[in-house]
Amino acid sequence: MKIRDLLAPESIDLNGSAAGKKEVLDQMVALMAKSGKINDVETYRKGVYAREEESTTGIGEGIAIPHCKSDAVSKPGLAAMVLKDGVDFDALDGEKVHLIFLIAAPNTEDNVHLDVLSKLSVLLMDENFTNSLKSATSVSEFLAVIDKAEAGKDEAEAGKEKETVSHASGKKVLAVTGCPTGIAHTYMAAEALEKAGEAAGCDIKVETRGSGGAKNVLTSAEIAAADCIIVAADTKVPMDRFDGKKVIQCQVSDGISKADQLIERAMNGDAPVFKADGKAQVQESTGKDGVGHKIYTHLMNGVSHMLPFVVGGGILIAIAFLIDGFAVDLNSLPLDQRSNFGTITPIAAMFKSIGGVAFGFMLPILAGFIAMSIADRPGLVVGFVGGAIAANGTSGFLGALVAGFVAGYLVLLLKKIFSKLPESLDGIKTILLYPVFGVLLIGIIMMYVVEPPIGFLNTAINNGLNGLNGASAILLGALLGGMMSVDMGGPVNKAAYVFGTASIAAGNYNIMAAVMVGGMVPPIAIALATIFFKKKFTKEERKAGPTNFIMGLSFISEGAIPFAASDPLHVLPSCIVGSAVAGALSMAFGCTLMAPHGGIFVVPTIGNPLMYLVALAAGSVVGCLLLGVLKKDVEA
Repeated sequence: MKIRDLLAPESIDLNGSAAGKKEVLDQMVALMAKSGKINDVETYRKGVYAREEESTTGIGEGIAIPHCKSDAVSKPGLAAMVLKDGVDFDALDGEKVHLIFLIAAPNTEDNVHLDVLSKLSVLLMDENFTNSLKSATSVSEFLAVIDKAEAGKDEAEAGKEKETVSHASGKKVLAVTGCPTGIAHTYMAAEALEKAGEAAGCDIKVETRGSGGAKNVLTSAEIAAADCIIVAADTKVPMDRFDGKKVIQCQVSDGISKADQLIERAMNGDAPVFKADGKAQVQESTGKDGVGHKIYTHLMNGVSHMLPFVVGGGILIAIAFLIDGFAVDLNSLPLDQRSNFGTITPIAAMFKSIGGVAFGFMLPILAGFIAMSIADRPGLVVGFVGGAIAANGTSGFLGALVAGFVAGYLVLLLKKIFSKLPESLDGIKTILLYPVFGVLLIGIIMMYVVEPPIGFLNTAINNGLNGLNGASAILLGALLGGMMSVDMGGPVNKAAYVFGTASIAAGNYNIMAAVMVGGMVPPIAIALATIFFKKKFTKEERKAGPTNFIMGLSFISEGAIPFAASDPLHVLPSCIVGSAVAGALSMAFGCTLMAPHGGIFVVPTIGNPLMYLVALAAGSVVGCLLLGVLKKDVEA
């Protein structure tokens, strides 16, 4: 397969012009669509934009290579545009882009086309090649330039084995490159590093980890002999093999734009020594590793691993409520049996049991992976145990957050203490010393430092609620509704919920109505915000957002936890105000609820159901708007 096989003449525009990045991307997608290789243009367009949101594909030197691998692509293809006046593309060097190649890759196991696309990406690193393309006066001349360059590269690489070649300096540098899509940046960074290495007179070999898998893989002997290793990757790279070697870690874009600097550093030995699991690990600073960014990174590691448990468990529990909602007349049941809603029918009980097990892992997973982000694998078990104590105690998800960070830094402290032991004992550190001392200490901290004040707070809140009951129904509704959003299933949430269920037994059904509507608002408000304020959320959060509609309507406040945990200072106030508005309106409208759970599925048991839905909608909209105002745009 040749590059021309992918680039149709009708998908080439030599006289392009655009006012900005969005306009030129839309034009490129339209050019690509002319080739007939896209079966769903809108989905493909969204894929191209989503890739740009991860990081710009404007690689500098006037070149941009946007790309998308998607089911919306029927056949691999290319589209090209030359812009004489250039366009602002947020390129890495801040300069305007004059030449754009858009790549369309089908989401299949057949990756034959990837070699061609990677070859084009590498050719675009050649200034003579790009100048010839930009000065082409016709489509046929444009294609002829590509044919000539491709033939020359094929001839140059014929029979060539990518292995280290001895140079005068005697320095041996290895590199690994990888990017999320694995089509362009991976190979461009490899090409740039190889050229920079050869120009600097060092022996260099680059392993690429693209969509087609790892190629030119580094051997143990090569790693042992290397003076330094450069890892320019935005994807996970097996790192244990580099234990004890000098390693520079950076983004794949640095491998393209800063290849000379990286090679110079590598040849000068200006790099930290990498330590694999169980040993003190020295990481390269990327320039963004401030305290706030580190906390955010640790937090997101926990949240991203927790999210599947929330989604999987939450939806199964919602199905359980749905089944009982259709199968059972709640009004016909005695009051003491209504609390079993969701487990009344056998099939509902099965769904709720399985979903509950998944939910049970939520907080331990959150804490465990926060700790793992801080202290690597030795932190996992310690954080997991801390999160489990929080889940089974009174501190809820706020306690799990504390447990994750405490566990991570606790393990780092243990690593420092045990680093004074002889190296012959290294093997027992990860399997014995860290788990035993880490679990013991996190258990003591959680039981005697974290849990007691939260328990005290819980009792105080309950007493305060009892004092407020009857004083001001609307104020009480706002307070209870807001409390349901404070910690999403934690002690404050539980205090409000217990007060609501106790009120049912006392015949005060309006309080439970305010409590439930307050708990339904956070997931719905977040789901709405992921739709109307997309820039405020990461790609992963936007994908998870719609499931929050189901969780919110099912009165599963925990659906909002991943979002609250990742940005508590902005998400929690928004949700608290929205829930308070909903709770106050429920009280003002005189809504009542006899069921302690069930969300939208127990509407038949709600007094004044129409206005109850109005209260829910109003609170959700208020929460959504506040999220749009308070949350900051996520990093590109």
